[in-house]
Amino acid sequence: MRTVHCVLPNDIDDPARPSGGNIYDRRLIRGLTALGWTVIEHAVVGDWPDPGTAARQELAARLAALPSGAVVLLDGLVASAVPEILAREADRLRLVILVHMPVGDAGGPVARAREAEALQTAVAVMTVSRWSRDRLVELYGLPPERIHIAAPGTDPAPLAAGTRSGRRLLCVAAVAVHKGHDVLMRALSLTPDRRWSCVCVGTTEREPAFVTSVRAEAARSRIAGRIRFVGAVPHASLRPYYARSDLLVLPSRGETYALVVSEALAHGIPVLATAVGGVPEALGYAPDGRRPGILVPPDDPVALAEALRRWLEEPTLRADLRDAARQRRPTLPGWASTVQACDAVLTRAAQTVRVPTGR
Repeated sequence: MRTVHCVLPNDIDDPARPSGGNIYDRRLIRGLTALGWTVIEHAVVGDWPDPGTAARQELAARLAALPSGAVVLLDGLVASAVPEILAREADRLRLVILVHMPVGDAGGPVARAREAEALQTAVAVMTVSRWSRDRLVELYGLPPERIHIAAPGTDPAPLAAGTRSGRRLLCVAAVAVHKGHDVLMRALSLTPDRRWSCVCVGTTEREPAFVTSVRAEAARSRIAGRIRFVGAVPHASLRPYYARSDLLVLPSRGETYALVVSEALAHGIPVLATAVGGVPEALGYAPDGRRPGILVPPDDPVALAEALRRWLEEPTLRADLRDAARQRRPTLPGWASTVQACDAVLTRAAQTVRVPTGR
């Protein structure tokens, strides 16, 4: 019997806080169970990666109660905050840390130092893209052979019909600073003379002040009537939004992979996104080498507006990108490959006696 203890943020199934990381964790657990693993979930309460004392104490107690030699898969959002707790258990447990997004990239020097300490306690580190693996090596000097890639999978999806004009834009992302909705509003304000509508799907509860500023920008630019913020939508209910869309727009300031990019491509929808992190990797190429979308620099509303204008004004470009997106569809990896990669890492971890010297 193969057993893995999965330590997860307590909001993994919160419908008001859907995220690519939560979707990934849930699909991984489901897939490992199907492969014969006994998966024991430990959803720990806390405002991760900034938990209070009670949350730390609860996690420490849970880990201390696990049997020696247990394989423990920790979401990086939790692990990065508690290196001292992990260090106490590192010789006794087989710790594997799954890094969705390096916390040290945005959290400053203290967060970076703590994440570095946490990762040193693990017998293996998993992450979701080649870019994020390279970033972990750059940030923390981890040996590349200790970092394993398990890229997110994609479910087959119905082909979106699309409209001739291409005017229906879709943004699927929490309305938060790092997702760049402010840049999107400015770019849309530079194309008021073109027919378009934009639906923004994503929670508006994480950063209310930012949401207020984004709405104010839309109102000042007199484009608010053409933009709809629908709030958080459960992942299972996203398909109708894709079905009614022509172009996915993702103006993020940072992404390790961007699951929504591959999900849009699964519907045959081209993507206009920023060339950050693992986004180019998720976008990929059609078999003939064409990009199924357009990449622009981050934090550049003029470049984003120009790409939008080209999409809206050039029928030949729209047809080419749609064809490339439809050619990309069958090449997208499924969740089975994600689970198999994780299975291999956990199997090796179960055979590891102790963490590498030098932690």
